[in-house]
Amino acid sequence: MPLLTMKQLMKDSRRLATTDSDPKERYAVGAFNFSTLPEMVGIVEGARMKHAPVILMASLGAVKYIGSLELIAECAKGLAKTYPEVPFCVHLDHAVDLDQIKRAIAAGFTNVMIDASKEPYEVNIQKSKEIAEFAHRYSPYGADGCSVEAELGMLAGREEHVQVSEEDAGKAYTDPTLVPRFVEETGIDALAVAIGTAHGFYKAAPKIRFDLLDEIRKCTDIPLVLHGGTGVPDEDFRKCVAMGMSKINVGTGLKKVYTDAVRQAICDLPDTEYDPRKIVGPGRHAIMEEIAGKCDLFNCTGTAEKILQSIYG
Repeated sequence: MPLLTMKQLMKDSRRLATTDSDPKERYAVGAFNFSTLPEMVGIVEGARMKHAPVILMASLGAVKYIGSLELIAECAKGLAKTYPEVPFCVHLDHAVDLDQIKRAIAAGFTNVMIDASKEPYEVNIQKSKEIAEFAHRYSPYGADGCSVEAELGMLAGREEHVQVSEEDAGKAYTDPTLVPRFVEETGIDALAVAIGTAHGFYKAAPKIRFDLLDEIRKCTDIPLVLHGGTGVPDEDFRKCVAMGMSKINVGTGLKKVYTDAVRQAICDLPDTEYDPRKIVGPGRHAIMEEIAGKCDLFNCTGTAEKILQSIYG
């Protein structure tokens, strides 16, 4: 089974979001950051438990730690062959260097995010368009082999090297009036929106602008993406999904789940135990359980077969 694209994974989700479908039928695809192979496997295994789609996200820090874009892409390809029943893609998250993004596309990433959200609007359009045209033209999988996400507006907090203060983010919610032109001129496949979430842990529950989400949803037919998923209350997640959010990113919270499990394993194991599998294995299992729970929360449990049938018949 080849790797899929984000566009393929979210086509049905966005269709439901843009029609008069029952809000209870709508779902979002979870996107989760990883830094190691055990985390990658845990994410896919969690999705398999729930017969759900999933998106594997590599941050710039993960690329540096693992060693190369090519290594990550090849690992993802191997996972796709091992778990053919799980529709998933491999995504480069919050990338700002255009050359690096193009290398990721050439290496076999099936989704990339160009984050020019801190740039002026016109520059954001220019850079996002350049990446979308490159991805659709030069992906090794053909014209539809790599989809592109861009961001309009800014989220507070830190995402690897990208840092935005709460004050600046408060001034930079996604402006619905700018969305139609941005989407049309860039040719992107998904839009990350700033509606009140932030990267990292929250000091208090976020105040999500659901009114803004409703306006944005009416402005475009492409899938919408929610960043800063760690710490968002479950009821807010459910409301975002019911209102048409198609992709939800979770990073920091997953790191905590993995690290807590590994720390506990080290504490529980005798000093004479040196098998790394017994140390990181509980971390992989903890991630699997966390992903399974998020699939239920995002309402995408049981949608894998429908997605695969829509692609392959």
